[in-house]
Amino acid sequence: MPVNLDHFIVPSRDRVAAAKLLGEILGVPWEETAAIGPFSAVHVNEGLTVDFQDTTEAFPIEHYCFRVSQQEFDAILRRLEGAGIKYRSEVAGSDDNKVGPYTNVYWNEPDGHYWEVLTTSYARPRGS
Repeated sequence: MPVNLDHFIVPSRDRVAAAKLLGEILGVPWEETAAIGPFSAVHVNEGLTVDFQDTTEAFPIEHYCFRVSQQEFDAILRRLEGAGIKYRSEVAGSDDNKVGPYTNVYWNEPDGHYWEVLTTSYARPRGS
């Protein structure tokens, strides 16, 4: 069996709001209360959940990226625009509401985390 990422936990000030927003932007199911633990889960696909957990402690701002098809990318971009969420073509910098060179966009969610969607991974050689 290959190694697969099953879930990861994202610290949040409001786990329900964070899960709802990400689920709606990605167009995937989310739930207010996960089956196990104090989490609100976003079901990214059959094998991966993003579990938001409330905390009052300081936490680092993280970057999370999802690779999607062109059709999914277009739908996500429409949902970002429809929700009035500003996005940008580069990981840092001002919100230019432009698409990056890997058919990618970045945006920050209310807790400050950087989210990204792209159609071509720059972490792997093209075609893999």
